[in-house]
Amino acid sequence: MAKEKILKITQIKSSIGYKKKAKATLKALGLRKMHQTVKQADSPALRGMINRVNYLVKVED
Repeated sequence: MAKEKILKITQIKSSIGYKKKAKATLKALGLRKMHQTVKQADSPALRGMINRVNYLVKVED
């Protein structure tokens, strides 16, 4: 079996002043504070969430 790709997602901007959907997406990604980093397994659903809030997060492989 191939090794699962892990993405490192960091919140780089505050969610204050953005829509509720953006805040909910950050919460679903596991991000609560600025400069917080989480590691998630790569999947199409995760990529969709990242695309939705790409102006608030930074992604590394």
